[in-house]
Amino acid sequence: MLGYRYSEAAFGAGIEQFHEDGVVLRIYSAEKTLADCFKFRNRMGMEVVLEALKLYRKRQAPQFNKVLEYARVCRVEKVIRPYLEAVL
Repeated sequence: MLGYRYSEAAFGAGIEQFHEDGVVLRIYSAEKTLADCFKFRNRMGMEVVLEALKLYRKRQAPQFNKVLEYARVCRVEKVIRPYLEAVL
């Protein structure tokens, strides 16, 4: 089993809360998940990361500014920015 370390800021960023049947679910937003994909691109493979970006771009209202915000927290802004500029 692989372990990953996150800074406190990166771990807590982008969490959305949903209430389902009296239970609070805490799930990372799509934007934070995309930033995490780029952070772990070497472990996941760029094909998977680019497919995630492609699927995200097809969302009804993609928020690329939020992706960049989480990319800064995850320290991958310089990596992700050219890809975001290419899809705009």
